[in-house]
Amino acid sequence: MTRAGIIQLLDGTHPRDGRGVALALNALILLSAIAIAMETMPDLPQPVTRLLGWFEIAVLAIFALEYITRILCSPRPLRYVFSFWGLIDLLAILPLLAILQPQWTAVRILRLVRLIRLLKLFRTSRALDRMARAFHAVKGELTVFGVLAAMMLYVSAVGIYVFEHPAQPEAFTSIPMSLWWAVASLTTVGYGDLVPITLGGRLFTTLVLFIGLGIVAGPAAIITTALLEADKYEAGPSTPTQTENTSNKETKE
Repeated sequence: MTRAGIIQLLDGTHPRDGRGVALALNALILLSAIAIAMETMPDLPQPVTRLLGWFEIAVLAIFALEYITRILCSPRPLRYVFSFWGLIDLLAILPLLAILQPQWTAVRILRLVRLIRLLKLFRTSRALDRMARAFHAVKGELTVFGVLAAMMLYVSAVGIYVFEHPAQPEAFTSIPMSLWWAVASLTTVGYGDLVPITLGGRLFTTLVLFIGLGIVAGPAAIITTALLEADKYEAGPSTPTQTENTSNKETKE
């Protein structure tokens, strides 16, 4: 098999065996995520702990082999190494250092980096490509909403500080502290750790909540529209030429 064929095989785009390899790698990633969760369970039997350890070594070895294979078969190895997916692949196998070299035990802190493997599930996802095109198409609008949201956060923090600081100096101690209240209110989460008690503060909070709904709904609508446009783009434009040819043929007949 050629180098390009091996890359297609690992990417899941090979016409014959790509789907099977992609499903196998994705299943391995999901099993690895389940193993990470099981490792945190207290009082695990020793045989299960040992089995999870060997499974982790096997998974790391498989992904390390995949990473090396991609480098060797890539037409531009450095471009792959420093690409987004190349860095994801590298981070996914970093905990292998803690197993191969005992002096690298500090790297065990990076064990949770294994969760980054879950991002590899999207490597062959066309939906991710559509989403990337959608975000690229509306990045200007999203930037405007981001700036407006930041300005609204600051104005909300200043406003609630003015209303509530005299009544609750121990809660709304400063404008930076009030930013936490602004974030919780604009996102409509409302943790309840900072609650306005004055009439002015409550009226101001009502206004902030309504504005928060608009700030959240605006970008969501923009992204939804962009995704629909991306779907139309992927489906391809209609072929009026074929329609015209068929119509002309029917007319001649």
